[in-house]
Amino acid sequence: MPPLTTARVFPPDLAAVSALPGADTVELTILIPCLNEAETLGNCIRKARKFLSDADVVGEVLVADNGSTDGSQAIAERLGARVINVPDRGYGAALLGGLAVARGAFVIMGDADDSYDFGCLDAFLHRLRAGDDLVMGNRFKGGIAPKAMPFLHRYLGNPFLSFLGRLFFKIPVGDFHCGLRGFNTAKIRALAISSTGMEFASEMILRARFGNLRISEVPTTLRPAGRSRPPHLRTWRDGWRHLKLLLIHSPRWLFLTPGLILLSAGAVGSARLFFGPVSLGAINLDFNSYVFANMLVIVGAQITTFGAVASVYAVSSGLIAGSRSASLFARETTPDNMVQMALALALVSAAAFGYALMIWAQTEFGPLHDSRVPRLMVASMTFIVLALQMFFSGFLLGVLTIPRQRA
Repeated sequence: MPPLTTARVFPPDLAAVSALPGADTVELTILIPCLNEAETLGNCIRKARKFLSDADVVGEVLVADNGSTDGSQAIAERLGARVINVPDRGYGAALLGGLAVARGAFVIMGDADDSYDFGCLDAFLHRLRAGDDLVMGNRFKGGIAPKAMPFLHRYLGNPFLSFLGRLFFKIPVGDFHCGLRGFNTAKIRALAISSTGMEFASEMILRARFGNLRISEVPTTLRPAGRSRPPHLRTWRDGWRHLKLLLIHSPRWLFLTPGLILLSAGAVGSARLFFGPVSLGAINLDFNSYVFANMLVIVGAQITTFGAVASVYAVSSGLIAGSRSASLFARETTPDNMVQMALALALVSAAAFGYALMIWAQTEFGPLHDSRVPRLMVASMTFIVLALQMFFSGFLLGVLTIPRQRA
């Protein structure tokens, strides 16, 4: 039987991988992450081996075990699978460990709970042989059996997160979290995926998109899991981790879009209320509303500035892929430009504040009967705050973009 080996997860040694026995002859690795799946693992391995035999594919079944204590490793070895031990816990860690030692030119990965049919992988292999780099399964197109997917996952979580992925990154994938997917081994290894949890599924797609890999999808089916124990997936915790990953990789939607909306709303309200109260039917907006509008300006400008700094840093450091507009934005948003704009804004604001203070002094700092003076003072103080935000954000950007000496 194949010996149990331990897989290193970070980073895979590509030279060592290329020297693995059979690495130049095995076409397909069927990779199955496993943690206490004794009830269903055997069915998965038998179906996978039958597919390799029926399709006349030179391949292997690789089980990346994540610390099973129910005999899963012995089952896998007895059925002829290659077993590796991945000591780092997590769904992503298990897959990264398996990816690091996979011998196949292609990998098709799938869960060990018998919810995916490892005997029907022809469409995935066809697309991989045609040159696609990442082939996603789409359960919504292939069919989801009753009780195979929880209600919240099927009608809220998965559709919502997949929609955000398409909106944020223009990725033509309708099922971001399908666990059955195939990929070009060498190209996915080169993406430096780092997530060790369930969000590994999303990061693989994002990294493939940033690396300009060819992504496609094929219909696949989902059946109810064959095990009796609860799944490892935790709906709210793992859903949040997927959402956080999407937002972190998109400064535009995390910072710039909401920041500009708040900034614009505040600026319109502030400009309209600067000249006096406004009546909207039975609602009367006056000085308090004017102060609130200026607060929106400050908050919106701060979030937008965060977005500018995050975008420049992420694009310049290669953490995310930049579009043509994003790259131009990164070139134009420099510490010098930000500091210069801050100083200019501070001078104008100080002059406006000084003018308002001079008018107030003429009344010996007594009551102001002209409401435009306190409005002018609030506006000038608002822009002084904005100038300070921009000034220090410019220096923060300078710190983040200090050239790092490479080893």
